[in-house]
Amino acid sequence: MTAPVCLISGVGPGTGSALARRFAEGGYRVALLARSEERLAALEKELSNAKGYRCDVSDPEQINAAASAVERDLGSPALVVHNAVGGAFGTFQEIDPQILNRNFQVNTMGLLYLARRFAPAMVAAGKGAFVATGNTSALRGKAGFAGFAPTKAAQRILAEAMARDLGPKGVHVAYVVVDAVIDLEWTRKRWPERPDDFFIKPAAIADEIWHIAHQPRSAWSFNVELRPFGESW
Repeated sequence: MTAPVCLISGVGPGTGSALARRFAEGGYRVALLARSEERLAALEKELSNAKGYRCDVSDPEQINAAASAVERDLGSPALVVHNAVGGAFGTFQEIDPQILNRNFQVNTMGLLYLARRFAPAMVAAGKGAFVATGNTSALRGKAGFAGFAPTKAAQRILAEAMARDLGPKGVHVAYVVVDAVIDLEWTRKRWPERPDDFFIKPAAIADEIWHIAHQPRSAWSFNVELRPFGESW
């Protein structure tokens, strides 16, 4: 049988790379979307069944071009994980409105563009899945997150609208809220005094998304929240 295809947007050094490794190890052919050609090349070298495509998901023309290349090279994705993220800190008076708009284009419009491009083939096949990775800003707007939270909240609501539309057609849509600090080099430097279990491991996030993507139709999740055991919420 032909191996299924998983497309991952926003393949960075943390969750995106962990997702690529998890699904490659699970037997998928993995399409990697990122703006960094260097990172794509490194993962292609590491994972024999992965192929990188330089793409800015805020640009529908770039998404269409990358999608056509993925379909040509690997086939139509059975799973799309929208992990690309645009973020910024600041109150509503401090943020640059253009930055907020840019983040909206990446976080929300990027999901829309990917869904409009790949959902029709999934519906025709009667199966498939979309998973969007989010965070606590999708659920609440803290003062200093005005340049970011509105875009993640919109992303979550768009995913819910997609789930209600696509679910009855056999396509699973889920939204994963990561209420945690992801274990990365820069986060370790920012919180050097924190113990290991303060940080959520990218591989653990990838494992949960693997689980979500393979749930039976009789028990699909939509809103999934992940947090370390000691997280205050």
